[in-house]
Amino acid sequence: MAYRFKKQIFGFMDLLRFKKMVKVRREKLSGAPSTPLPKTYKVNETAKILHPGNQSVKLIDIVKDTADTKTYTFELTKKTFFRAGQYAVLRSNVGESLVSRPYAISSSPLTALKEGKVSLTIKKAGFFSDWMFKNAKVGDEFTLGAPFGQFYYEPLKDRKTVVGIAGGSGITPFYSMAQAIKEGSEEFKLILFYGAKTEKDLIFKKELDSLVSDNFKVIYVLSDEKKSGYEEGFITKKIIEKYVTEEFTAMLCGPDAMYAFVDKELEKMNVTGKYLKHEANCIGVRDVKPKKYKLKVNIKDNSYEIEASSDETLLVSMEKAGLKVPSRCRAGGCGYCHSKLISGQFSIAGADKRRLADAKFSYIHPCCSYPDSDMELTVPEG
Repeated sequence: MAYRFKKQIFGFMDLLRFKKMVKVRREKLSGAPSTPLPKTYKVNETAKILHPGNQSVKLIDIVKDTADTKTYTFELTKKTFFRAGQYAVLRSNVGESLVSRPYAISSSPLTALKEGKVSLTIKKAGFFSDWMFKNAKVGDEFTLGAPFGQFYYEPLKDRKTVVGIAGGSGITPFYSMAQAIKEGSEEFKLILFYGAKTEKDLIFKKELDSLVSDNFKVIYVLSDEKKSGYEEGFITKKIIEKYVTEEFTAMLCGPDAMYAFVDKELEKMNVTGKYLKHEANCIGVRDVKPKKYKLKVNIKDNSYEIEASSDETLLVSMEKAGLKVPSRCRAGGCGYCHSKLISGQFSIAGADKRRLADAKFSYIHPCCSYPDSDMELTVPEG
């Protein structure tokens, strides 16, 4: 109950009472301990770990996993927490362009917290990944964004058993999950189906085999090679039911063609809706004849006029021009890059994932939007 000050009949009596408070306060202060206040608090330090923001990192190791895949390990400048399965955005200057791409984290959560290191496994399949393969070397410095994404085990809604289905380099987040289960930072059962063309295309096979336990099992499925100890063809309902008898949540990471095929197989098993998760793939080049447009970009108090191509997303055009703009999922889902459309026409890759309010008030996601005319945008600073 709040203290209520009783007002005296004569106003000057209130002043006298207030004057006495000075003496009481001085006595309290003089009797207080002289111990200095802490410079930081646990809650603030925890917040820094949970929300590290962008940080400068140093490349300390490069391992060639397959002919077109490498794992890059970075030394962190901040303690960082993430959930196994999340990704981080790597950024670097490439010529006159400021380029960033999201990559799934392949190391374990405790490695980041205790050792101050994080690993990203990158497949050679695009502008930035090609540049990393040819140019990145130990000692180089990059900018790493905070861990992000929803592709992880959620005990409040996921079943205790998770069936992971990986294709090619889509194994990366599941390798992190397998390590997390082993170290005890995640508690669920993971039955992993890993599809590849041939045995030599399997990434982390030796490491995955070493992590097998009561809570982690891995089944390899080869589409272009017959070999003892491996399943053949594609990941089907028949193969899944051969190894899984309980109810499960399905998590898929791989190419869109794999999603289209496996979704139909899972539907036959009544695994749909909230029990089915996809890791979104980055939006790529649009299959149209390239046509050049003018793009005016307003960032804070500055305006830039750059060139945009009809076959590339607006985000790619801005990055090529060296503009510092926000970027995370590059799939149109997270909304981090949402920008105000001032004028012009555009097309969206795939489904429109904007919030209703964004669409109503003319906000777009440059990461999945292609120009169909000259355009003007107001973009947050990245």
